[in-house]
Amino acid sequence: MSPFDIAAEIVRTDDRDRYLADLFAPEAVRRHLLALHAFNVEVARVREVVSDPNLGEIRLQFWQDGLQAEGAGHPVGQALAETMATFRLPKVAFDNLIEARRFDLYDDPMPSLNDLEGYAGETSSSLFQMAAIILAGGADPGTADLSGHAGVAYALTGLIRALPIHAGRGQLYVPADVLDRHGVDRDTIFAGRNTPALRAAIGELAGVARRHLDTAGTLAKGTPPALMPAFLPLALVGPDLDRMTRPAYEPFALAGMSKLRRQWILWRAARRGMF
Repeated sequence: MSPFDIAAEIVRTDDRDRYLADLFAPEAVRRHLLALHAFNVEVARVREVVSDPNLGEIRLQFWQDGLQAEGAGHPVGQALAETMATFRLPKVAFDNLIEARRFDLYDDPMPSLNDLEGYAGETSSSLFQMAAIILAGGADPGTADLSGHAGVAYALTGLIRALPIHAGRGQLYVPADVLDRHGVDRDTIFAGRNTPALRAAIGELAGVARRHLDTAGTLAKGTPPALMPAFLPLALVGPDLDRMTRPAYEPFALAGMSKLRRQWILWRAARRGMF
């Protein structure tokens, strides 16, 4: 298998939403989108594959060094290096993404909503923007604001969905200031107890995600159709937020939309040329 084939398989297995969205991109650039998203998978799952934060730091440093050494012999790194060179992707964006992911290695609380939005910007918004650059052939796609709002909406929704996973390993991405506003005891979250206060805190976070999604939708109206595959994953955010804001929502239940429904939503958005 070539480095790009390996990258595609990683995304297909571990980030199916983005994998399906990438399939709607032109074949000429599809493998480069998959290389970008495979790199994100590798960096995002460091916490899951190490037993100690120090080992995580070493792994993140490996990826950071690999940006300087054409992939450092790793197939995903090699595919990404070719993609970065072909489309002149800014190295600083990858450096910032890796640096932001260092937060994942520890159990420190997310201090504030502002900090969470910053984290989402570095880890999620940058992916939308770099995907748009790839689809624009390396030119400035004029989507910086759209990518910023898209990334925050997508990341916050994903973090709400992953609350039971994170709580189970002692992580908490719901910001401390949001929890304090609603009087949420952190220990109840780690114990997996659903309370009205927690649902109110999640509701506030979902409301922030919804506002970013709405702004992204407005900005997307002037975006060339050729760039829309970069933003297709946003089609899943609205339905997820609808589910999360229902009175009967259970934040510690892992069940959500079926894979088939998620695939259908992406297909419909691609057909309509909108999310």
